[in-house]
Amino acid sequence: MSDAVFESVDDVVERLAGAGYLASDAVATTVFLADRLGKPLLVEGPAGVGKTELARAMAAATGSELIRLQCYEGIDESRALYEWNHASQLLRITAAKDEDWDATREHVFSEEFLLSRPLLTAIRNPDPTVLLIDEVDKADVEVEGLLLEVLGDFQVTVPELGTITATRAPLVVLTSNATRELSEALKRRCLFLHLDFPAAELERDIVTLRVPELDRELAASLVRVVGALRQLELRKSPSIAESVDWARTLLALGADTLTEDVVRSTLGVILKYEPDQRKALAELRLDAVTGPVGESAGATA
Repeated sequence: MSDAVFESVDDVVERLAGAGYLASDAVATTVFLADRLGKPLLVEGPAGVGKTELARAMAAATGSELIRLQCYEGIDESRALYEWNHASQLLRITAAKDEDWDATREHVFSEEFLLSRPLLTAIRNPDPTVLLIDEVDKADVEVEGLLLEVLGDFQVTVPELGTITATRAPLVVLTSNATRELSEALKRRCLFLHLDFPAAELERDIVTLRVPELDRELAASLVRVVGALRQLELRKSPSIAESVDWARTLLALGADTLTEDVVRSTLGVILKYEPDQRKALAELRLDAVTGPVGESAGATA
């Protein structure tokens, strides 16, 4: 199995920052412990708070390959773990109709015909790996049983080939938007980290890190408006990535301030549903965006 890759909590903070991810002490400590204890890290929180980005940053910070399993309703073992290339197997059987069946069967159930999916690929990878199991709450409950088996010992049994055991255990990050309750068995095997939208000061630092050309005061105004939007009852609150996109948009337009006209014309960058845009334009008080960072732009009752 792999050795720990982070030397300390401070090392986590520094290396994640080098990968473009500003981690709080709580985030850095949990990442350090997941690495040091060799346990999967379950990151839960609303959409858009940077759960997937954390896994990407961990891979970049450690020089690891990122292998991603995107979960969805109906995903099964053949999409998560492995399956056989049935079309190629059938062609091989047809071509070998006059050959000994035992030899043919051994051939068609060999590595040549095995299609490795993300879980098996991560287990077999001899190089440093971050395995991202994204939006695990969207998968069916049965998939959790598969994860318990695979992540428990980092091994997979392929009946035709035998047991495949990892020579280097990957760093594992599972993300969840909490659309359903995950099983106690899965949670028990993971370290848990809850991520929420960052404080205004931290989000301003994130925006200025990603868009350093943007005026710092304009970045602060942008963050206040985004914070106020998140206080409204929207179908989809702006994500951190959308805050960064909005900053790039303002820079491209040469905007110096967040006027009502600028906000109205660029609102589609951060709000992707028309009812959300109408609510924002009706309830957001743009006259509050000039206050110091830490104050929120107001919204009418």
